[in-house]
Amino acid sequence: MKYDVIIIGAGQAGLSMGYFLQKTNLSFLILEKGKGIGEVWKNRYDSLKLFTPRSYSSLPGLALDGNLSIYPAKNEIAEYLSSYAKTFSLPVQLKTEVQGLFKASGGFRILTDKGQFAAKSVVIATGPFQNPVFPNFSNKLSENVLQLHSSQYKNSEQLREGPALVVGGGNSGAQIAVELSKERETYLSISHKIKFLPQNLMNKSIFWWFDKLGIYKASSNSKIGQYIKKQNDPIFGFELKSLIKSEKVILKPRTITIDNDNITFENNSKIQVKNVIWSTGFISDYNWIDIEEIFDEKGKLLHQRGITPVEGLYFLGLPWQYSRSSALIQGVGKDAEYLFKYILNMK
Repeated sequence: MKYDVIIIGAGQAGLSMGYFLQKTNLSFLILEKGKGIGEVWKNRYDSLKLFTPRSYSSLPGLALDGNLSIYPAKNEIAEYLSSYAKTFSLPVQLKTEVQGLFKASGGFRILTDKGQFAAKSVVIATGPFQNPVFPNFSNKLSENVLQLHSSQYKNSEQLREGPALVVGGGNSGAQIAVELSKERETYLSISHKIKFLPQNLMNKSIFWWFDKLGIYKASSNSKIGQYIKKQNDPIFGFELKSLIKSEKVILKPRTITIDNDNITFENNSKIQVKNVIWSTGFISDYNWIDIEEIFDEKGKLLHQRGITPVEGLYFLGLPWQYSRSSALIQGVGKDAEYLFKYILNMK
């Protein structure tokens, strides 16, 4: 069978696209390598909470239950995504890993570990977080030090007794450092000045204000969008700020080298710890896509709001695909709707 559309990935992006396609007569299938929907969320660290409240953490057509001002935990999001797929009877094929994508007559050929599929159009909704990034010098740490990427960290029970260093200035690194500081000496290495923003302002979520001021939906091409893209992500909430002030979290500048388990920072200070958590981000992995036209000479993905130079091939769920909200659960639905309308017009 040749599908009208195949979606690769059953996370929030892929499910959002499925929601819109379900309203049509188009045949489509969502391929997901995981054993269950929401598995990626379940596998993240135990204390993870979104920095967007429930009111800004829903996909199209189905709101999160409960107090809209509460910040949902990871398991709630995992269960919500599973419920979303069931509510709209979305055709998801689990345990199916895509190994290759090729152009074919009248569309595309998708090679998986469960056989081949054909489609007129393909939406790649795998997100930007495929391969964890480690600094080059991380391999200089001896076996005396336990090191994990933030994607491998679940809770402090994994760690060895003794001090811990968290490297990375995003909200994940901040949350992990806060958690670890409750039970051990904790260092946090960040290469830039931290900007803290309140989660709530005058009894409204900061994202409500972003929405009203046009920041939340500002396009990447707008002056506001271009300015925001140049800024480091803020840390939402002031718990970390308070812990740094009380020195329960000891702030360090950029980590630059490791020598004989001495970790050296940009200000030439050194420490030794028993645990290092690299909250240093991810890089995308598109080696399985055998379609050269969608990449520039440096391997960067070419697209305009998810629409690639190859007819019928689309991406969804990319950071700043259109706006700051593209990387958030609430925002991905708008991008999905845009691509959905574009696909309909192309039929």
